[in-house]
Amino acid sequence: MSIYGRRLRRDIFGAATAVAMLMPIGAVAETLSDALIDAYRNSNLLEQNRALLRVADDDVAVAFSSLLPTLDFITDFGATHPNDRQFNFAGQDVTPDNLNATFALQAKIDLYAGGRNKLGVEAEKETVLATREALRSLEQSVLLQAVTAYFGVLRAQAFVNLRENNVRVLQQEKQATGDRFEVGEVTRTDVALADSRSAAAVSALEAARGDYAISRENFRTAVGRYPGDLQTPANLPVTAASVGEATNVAVRTHPDIRQAQREVTVAELGMKIAKGAYLPTISATVTSLTGTDDRYDDEEHRLGITLNQPIYRGGRLAALERQAISQRNASRSNLLQTTLGIEEQVASAWANLEVSRAQIRATDLQIDAAQIAFDGTREEATLGARTTLDVLDAEQELLDARASRIDAIATQYVAAYSLLSAMGLLTVDHLNLGIQTYDPAGYYNAVKHAPARFSPRGQQLDKVLRKIGRQ
Repeated sequence: MSIYGRRLRRDIFGAATAVAMLMPIGAVAETLSDALIDAYRNSNLLEQNRALLRVADDDVAVAFSSLLPTLDFITDFGATHPNDRQFNFAGQDVTPDNLNATFALQAKIDLYAGGRNKLGVEAEKETVLATREALRSLEQSVLLQAVTAYFGVLRAQAFVNLRENNVRVLQQEKQATGDRFEVGEVTRTDVALADSRSAAAVSALEAARGDYAISRENFRTAVGRYPGDLQTPANLPVTAASVGEATNVAVRTHPDIRQAQREVTVAELGMKIAKGAYLPTISATVTSLTGTDDRYDDEEHRLGITLNQPIYRGGRLAALERQAISQRNASRSNLLQTTLGIEEQVASAWANLEVSRAQIRATDLQIDAAQIAFDGTREEATLGARTTLDVLDAEQELLDARASRIDAIATQYVAAYSLLSAMGLLTVDHLNLGIQTYDPAGYYNAVKHAPARFSPRGQQLDKVLRKIGRQ
């Protein structure tokens, strides 16, 4: 083997060390799990939607409050005019003040509302469950974005490494071609070809470095920080044995489908509420009155029962009922369409996974063959049996094969996690990341029975919300 051949083989087999040179001194090695944990903890989208879930939780409290009595303090100030003058036997003016006031405490409760109040509570509970599924779906999106960004950085790092190695090889080829030109073994055309390929390699290297910088910014957006020394996972995540099994799991567990199912239930309850609007409402009122005039020498207590039966509302109730029916139909169609979309996602992810596996096997064979062809062409060129262009073409084929393998490996990992997401299993709990997760039931259990603001539980909730707002 010639000096040039030995030098070339040394550079190719030493390419794996170049990635470490891309990282700053003291860079901390990290795994995919580390990135997923930080993505979960640092996601502003998750924080936003947790707050929206708490809004839905309090909607249950608002609906539940309609089942409870209300207590109001009512005061009324007034005056009479004209005020008749009054005199006593001594002729003194004893006309009373024409100002008067009334104070009342009034308690009211709905005894019967056609079941609308209870149905409203049930509808809000279903909305909470649907919102929880939306939060779980968003968690999957956040984690999948982190996976994509993670392998985007690894891919970009590998391409920079590959391009740097290519630049070194072509610079050596350029030098060797110049030396051979000096002794008359090649023409100036060969020198120009070597110069052109070397310049193109430098340009490709700068582009790869630009892509690497972009991938780092994408990583920062997805994870909340810049990447360290990323490690390629040893194994792919466990998904399913077949596309049919993956589809069955997705239909049962995917949060988008479960959210759509909850929304159908909410729409059906909305229909019942709309029909209940035709029924009467019966309410009881207890009032305690005191006043500053002669009407209320002592406290006066009143008890009243009110029945309100709608007779004509200008067609409003019928329009609301038709809207509820149409909303139910729309929700059912959305459920069917969502299910079809999830099944498509599963099939696409499975196909991408299978294709990437086949590409990796093919590129391994391609790299082996291209390496042999390149080594042979390079040796033959030193003997004058091959031209410089032949060597450069063989080197480019090897480079293309290595680049294809880098793409295939990154695609395989992203496809595997995309399949996990399409199955509804790309969550912190399923991945067993070992961190504390947000408990969606904690806040709900604290507010579902509508605690008053100044009650002990209400004051505790105020402290919790203030703490969350400062974070």
